[in-house]
Amino acid sequence: MTTYPGSPRVARGGIVLLDPSTARILRIIVLQYNPDTLNRTLQPQGIGTEPGDRLEALRLAGPPHETIRVEAELDATDQLEFPQDGKNDAVARFGLFPVLSALETIVYPASAALLAADLQARFGMIEVAPAQAPLSLFIWSPNRIVPVRLTEISVVEEAFDSSLNPIRARVTLGMRVLTVNDLGFAHRGGSLYLLYHQQKERFARLAGFGVDPRPLGLSAIPGG
Repeated sequence: MTTYPGSPRVARGGIVLLDPSTARILRIIVLQYNPDTLNRTLQPQGIGTEPGDRLEALRLAGPPHETIRVEAELDATDQLEFPQDGKNDAVARFGLFPVLSALETIVYPASAALLAADLQARFGMIEVAPAQAPLSLFIWSPNRIVPVRLTEISVVEEAFDSSLNPIRARVTLGMRVLTVNDLGFAHRGGSLYLLYHQQKERFARLAGFGVDPRPLGLSAIPGG
């Protein structure tokens, strides 16, 4: 990476965990290196399911199901080079365990909640609903801040220190975007999704501005 002082600062991707009730930031997980690729799949949610269903062919039941998949690289080499730096103390002692645990515990219920549920069960009390997890936001530039549910975390640990702490790893994150259909319009996550949706519409209008239809061989839409 260049150290030229005039070089632009590269934005970092990551995941932010919010308290869904207060929007208080609970944890920020910054990806050490931005992945080279980001894979997204959109599955439209139509109403018509059978060919020839003419009344429903153009209707959309809601936002598409969008999935995101990224592969991030983690490397503790730089931090281990300067273990006396206070910021590197945890890495010097535990390698990548802290950052891997920060990612993995997103899909774990809190141990306190598990113990509380067990205590209730011992006294014959029935848990009405599991405790609510934090709201996960996938951050990929100011134009892509979207609520997600992690559906997959795959970790390949590739190198270890003398205490067998991992010091180099590849992490694959699979995520499903949570829409207003999942969260509702009144939920904080639903509001963030709606902003994401509206941002797409604004970008789409920019793409179509001043487009000349003649390269397509069209002077007008047939039948228009």
